Amino acid sequence: MNFHDVLPVRHDGVTLRPLADIDAEAYAEGTRDAAVRRYAHLPLPEYTPDTVRELARSDVRRGLDDGTLAVLSIVEDTHDTFLGSLVLFDIAEDQAEVGFWLAPHARGRGVAHRALAASAALAKALGLSTLTARTDPANTSSRRTLTAAGFAPDGPPRHSTTPSGTSMSTQYYRLPLR
Repeated sequence: MNFHDVLPVRHDGVTLRPLADIDAEAYAEGTRDAAVRRYAHLPLPEYTPDTVRELARSDVRRGLDDGTLAVLSIVEDTHDTFLGSLVLFDIAEDQAEVGFWLAPHARGRGVAHRALAASAALAKALGLSTLTARTDPANTSSRRTLTAAGFAPDGPPRHSTTPSGTSMSTQYYRLPLR
């Protein structure tokens, strides 16, 4: 996987690009939101601007370079305003899992739907045939967004370990790309 050849990806006013130093303040602020803390299951318990800058320079860059992880910022095309984060992870030969969260000011405007469409285009450009996702069954906004973006539930909810290390019941979704 060579993310550098296919990023950034734009779709209907939204751009996906690698997480960068410029996003540090807004990313850290977004992770303090109650809904993000409840549903995003981020790997670290707390994010500061310095933590985000260090991640952008280390783990994010390494993942993009070796094709194993894409931590991306969702930004507005016109002003490069940070709206949220989208991650492609558990990248295998023909599929990857996508996770996303939005800052409060970006919700209710179709941003997540457009970001998921951009992620599908990115996955196709990388030669993947399937995107998967999972969410807490109680997260009705995420479930609606995934369904509107073409993802279909993949069986009944089942227990899994989230990126934060929490074991919980999650609803899996699948989006065929071919």
